[in-house]
Amino acid sequence: MATGRGVSMRELLDRGERSFSFEFFPPRDEAGEEQLWSAIRALEPYRPTFVSVTYGAGGTTRDKTVGITGRIATDTPLTPVAHLTCVGHTRAELERILDTYAEAGIEHVMLLRGDPSDGPRAEWTPTEGGLTYAVELVELARSRGDFRIGVAAFPEGHPSAASRDADADVLVAKAEAGAEFAVTQMFFRASDYFELVERVRARGADLPILPGIMPILNLNAIRRQGELIGTDVPADLVERISAHDGDPAAMRAEGIAIAAELCEELLAGGAPGLHFYTLNRSKATLEIFAALNMTV
Repeated sequence: MATGRGVSMRELLDRGERSFSFEFFPPRDEAGEEQLWSAIRALEPYRPTFVSVTYGAGGTTRDKTVGITGRIATDTPLTPVAHLTCVGHTRAELERILDTYAEAGIEHVMLLRGDPSDGPRAEWTPTEGGLTYAVELVELARSRGDFRIGVAAFPEGHPSAASRDADADVLVAKAEAGAEFAVTQMFFRASDYFELVERVRARGADLPILPGIMPILNLNAIRRQGELIGTDVPADLVERISAHDGDPAAMRAEGIAIAAELCEELLAGGAPGLHFYTLNRSKATLEIFAALNMTV
């Protein structure tokens, strides 16, 4: 259900409503832009709680993120969430970007430390005059205006975290700094998600944590991405997908089925909703919705 302007994600989830949301990224060219807006139009009838737009490393897509998010805010009934990272920015630059978001009517932001330009596993080096941790960006946003703040969560722990417990400490600190909801990195075991929630609750934080869903449509691509971000693709799922090797349609169907099963287990276990990484396409998400018997 869409939040409407001025309603926070936290308020919606506190009412007991489930959140269904979609993530997009700024396209590189005109064809990509057409594909993006086609996906937005196809998913809009499902009245998502929000749609988020990612932010390129070092701000390479900053202007497009601002433009697309602003257009969603003005030209659609959807609630947009603009991403922002610490990568490549001074504190003053981050303040200006937050002000630009506010001027564009963007109330919701997803605040991340961001990955080094060499990838998530590369050593993190702060920009001179910039910020080192996502919690600092949360604190900065809280000081710049009345933003509704989301942050990232990692069911299997951030690649640079000393442990899953230490990673949970970081997430709780972001909540204490002003974050009102979190969205997880992709994962494939519901148990990893529920264990993360338990760790956070054990620390006294009731931060709503939305599970991030990405179906396995290309096993090799998912494996490569998983290695970068510290997400494991379980052997039993690899076996299920690989059983259809040589039949792309069957492999895709199995990937959709696996994603739908994960969604069902998460919702049955009390997850407050689902966040879909769309890769700017609507087809896979709509197929998962169909498998879950979710209709417009």
